[in-house]
Amino acid sequence: MNYFAHPTAVIDEGSRIGEDTKIWHFSHVSTDCEIGKNCNIGQNVFIAGGVKLGNNVKVQNNVSLYTGVICEDDVFLGPSMVFTNVNNPRSAIPRKNEYKPTIIRKGASIGANATSVCGNEIGEYAFVGAGAVVTKPVLPYALVIGCPAKQTAWIGEYGHKLLFDKNNEAVCSESGQKYKLSEGKVIKISAF
Repeated sequence: MNYFAHPTAVIDEGSRIGEDTKIWHFSHVSTDCEIGKNCNIGQNVFIAGGVKLGNNVKVQNNVSLYTGVICEDDVFLGPSMVFTNVNNPRSAIPRKNEYKPTIIRKGASIGANATSVCGNEIGEYAFVGAGAVVTKPVLPYALVIGCPAKQTAWIGEYGHKLLFDKNNEAVCSESGQKYKLSEGKVIKISAF
């Protein structure tokens, strides 16, 4: 075992957990899920079968990741944020064959108490604000807030708003990375 699991964590046989990952108090990792290297799974987290987490994913306390959730590398899931996996759940009607995937792309962050309705993709380095409700796909580098979530700005890989000039170019205030806004999409044009 090349990962750490708190003694109160439940790790089901058949789960795959990467090196240097940490799983904290009262968390449950189900059979047939995949967790990458160097992840941090907070307290009271549930990870269902079929869930895939890339490397360096941070899952804060009280998050449930249901079947159909896929997180690429460097994703941040804030405290008590919520995923769904069926659009019209009913207790008396089984709908396990209707699970819809939710894909969180590399470097994206979802804030505390946000909800991501299933079947949507959150683009790379996007930022979902605390308490937002995602009901449609989120573009890469987009900042979305509110209920339902609406885009209010563009954001760089370091989490700062991008201010575009008359040439539709922006520079991250922290990293110096340069970005271009073209045809309603942001792309990184230089590392520094």
